[in-house]
Amino acid sequence: MAQSQTTSFGNPVEALTSSSWFGYLARILLTFSFWGSGLSKLIDFQGGVAEMAHFGLEPAVAFNIATIVTQLGGALLVILNRWTWLGAGALGVFTVLTIPIVHHFWTMEEPFRTLEFYVVMEHITVIGGLMVVAWKAR
Repeated sequence: MAQSQTTSFGNPVEALTSSSWFGYLARILLTFSFWGSGLSKLIDFQGGVAEMAHFGLEPAVAFNIATIVTQLGGALLVILNRWTWLGAGALGVFTVLTIPIVHHFWTMEEPFRTLEFYVVMEHITVIGGLMVVAWKAR
């Protein structure tokens, strides 16, 4: 009986998740930290250069440009669902590389060690989300 009610009224979760706007919204939210950071580094270019120099990435201007291109380009590919595997892959590799460069919790004292460890765990979760997007986009 419950099956026939679901069939006659439709499945609202399926209707929601199968709509194209839901896919766009999900991809926009998944890539929020990337396009937000990329835009920030583009708008405040000198601030982005200073951030690269702070982490020892030289030449800082080139690293800032590469970061902007990777973050905005990768996010755009994911959001538009075009060459999604490439965009998600670029953002995933970028995120993995930030761990030893920026979030080296193993060298820190407490309480910063634990805080950075949780940031790394969030990064790993984002990488998993990007993997799911690449997988489902095929």
